[in-house]
Amino acid sequence: MSDAVLFEVLPTADRKNIGIATLNSERTLNSLSVEMVGLLRPQLEAWQLDTSIVCVILQGAGEKAFCAGGDVRRVYDSIIECGADTPNPYAAEFFENEYRLDYLIHQYQKPFIVWGHGFVMGGGIGLMSGASHRVVTEKSRLAMPEMAIGLFPDVGSTWFLTRTPGRTGLFLGLTGAHFNAADALFIGLADRYIAHERKEDVIAGLVAAAWTDCTKTNVGVVSAVLREAENLNELPASTVRQHYDIINQLTDADTLVEIAHNIVSFETEDSWMQRAAAGLNNGCPTTAYIVYEQLRRGNKLSLEAVFQMELVVALQCSKHPDFPEGVRALLVDKDGAPQWQHASIAEVPFDWVEAHFTAPWGKGESNPLDDIGD
Repeated sequence: MSDAVLFEVLPTADRKNIGIATLNSERTLNSLSVEMVGLLRPQLEAWQLDTSIVCVILQGAGEKAFCAGGDVRRVYDSIIECGADTPNPYAAEFFENEYRLDYLIHQYQKPFIVWGHGFVMGGGIGLMSGASHRVVTEKSRLAMPEMAIGLFPDVGSTWFLTRTPGRTGLFLGLTGAHFNAADALFIGLADRYIAHERKEDVIAGLVAAAWTDCTKTNVGVVSAVLREAENLNELPASTVRQHYDIINQLTDADTLVEIAHNIVSFETEDSWMQRAAAGLNNGCPTTAYIVYEQLRRGNKLSLEAVFQMELVVALQCSKHPDFPEGVRALLVDKDGAPQWQHASIAEVPFDWVEAHFTAPWGKGESNPLDDIGD
């Protein structure tokens, strides 16, 4: 349907304009589809060139989610249709264009607000992480839950997860643990905590603001409006901050096998830590190794190189059996019993992991994202 994303241009008091894009699929919790990406990217590029547009807002329809992830069910269908040994044009299009959109937001030349209300997961974090102004609310629930489906934290998460305090990024990637608005502020994924009921006040403040033709000044204009609406006295406790020391202790080991053992065997009555351990214990062993390797390899990569590496891994996941098996168990048959290729992290061979980081295209062919940033 053509209304998968709704676009609005809101006039300001001084005859400028604010561009508002709304992910419009409440039924799927605004899961990001090829169609959404195809609509968003050209419109955002057009607004970036439009001198009348001083600010862009990206939000989700409804009260439940900004964006609960990418439409991996459709990717699963394409894998089943194509088979593992046949090129998959849908998966290639989906991941490449999703990453191009995420990169555009990272590099956007105007103030870019993401209103991260409700579920913000997977592909939703990809849209949010690169924005200049990232808002979370009392209902924000965030995660990179790819462990459960045999994929990996992509959409630029290599860039983000290597920049969190301590080894919290590794822990969140390995466990798929959910975190709240205060956690998002603590680990650097959000900039402002604003009650969702104040959203219209924020928009009214942006409409009434004194805008200029200078992007740097306009970034400050947006910051001032958001700061005025923020009330940190309402901020919930940060679970990640509360567990920061134990997270660093459990992940302080020389091998992934040791780290996983530390997390899974840690004895605690704390329900958040118990769920995190279960996420790792029940998740895909291949994904655990991909997370460990992507953060190790990506630690000093440029943003462009991060997306190029992630495209390789995403397409290899589409060719290997764990990803479709994970989606089958969670979203298709819904039996909750994925049969992973390896029974434990200790049984995953190095060559199997290395294959996921090996370019899937033929000799002489280049990475489709080689031109990103040009």
